[in-house]
Amino acid sequence: MTRPLQLPDLALPPGRRVYFASDFHLGAPDAARSREREKRIVRWLDEVARDAAAIYLLGDIFDFWFEYRHAIPRGFTRLQGKLAELTDAGLPVTFFTGNHDMWMFDYFTEELNIPVLRHPVSQRIGGHQFHIGHGDGLGPGDHTYKVLKKVFASPVAQWLFARLHPNFGIGLANRWSRHSRLQNGPSDDHFLGDDEWLLTYCREMQQQFPHEYYVFGHRHLPLDVEVAPGSRYINLGEWVNYCTYGVYDGQQLALREYEK
Repeated sequence: MTRPLQLPDLALPPGRRVYFASDFHLGAPDAARSREREKRIVRWLDEVARDAAAIYLLGDIFDFWFEYRHAIPRGFTRLQGKLAELTDAGLPVTFFTGNHDMWMFDYFTEELNIPVLRHPVSQRIGGHQFHIGHGDGLGPGDHTYKVLKKVFASPVAQWLFARLHPNFGIGLANRWSRHSRLQNGPSDDHFLGDDEWLLTYCREMQQQFPHEYYVFGHRHLPLDVEVAPGSRYINLGEWVNYCTYGVYDGQQLALREYEK
């Protein structure tokens, strides 16, 4: 297993916390319900910003995203405006791409001052070592998706999609996203035990590069599971059904629920 990229340490001043959230899936299942969820997320950001030292968004924030050179998907202005307000005030926000929004390029970095990361990273936050990412394509199995991810991540595929007019390309992608597992019932509503593929990934990583916390999204089920003594795997769930997030206060990382 390859050693993960190590980000610079993040100090945690007394009374400050670090927040993690993922899988907002804005745009799904329709504009009206997505907008209500977006308003809820903005309220959450307002509240956590009061004591936040940093915020991490772990992918699938949008149900679909593609950045044309001169166009981005319509909507989501409330979220973008709030993120700009937070980063302008000096609050660090980090964005990880997920499988639904992997076609993010430089818009968030240039317009909102938010770094966009495409692979899991490790970082010492406060007194603990974290391993953080979206979670797609990790662990055993799911070979079909892993092949598709390589195709979608290729510059050739991105160039070809960019040749489509946004009216057609974004519309086509939105229709495709409606077939996602999240929009077709609670298929992820039970814990798989030792068959949890992200848990397997964490245990394999732990043998070579130990961490106290492994934090992922993608799975859509809020989880807090022991990886090894002194090490835990936290899955953040999603905001269509659970509205769960992680908060780290320098002593421990815990799952919380917001306005379900």
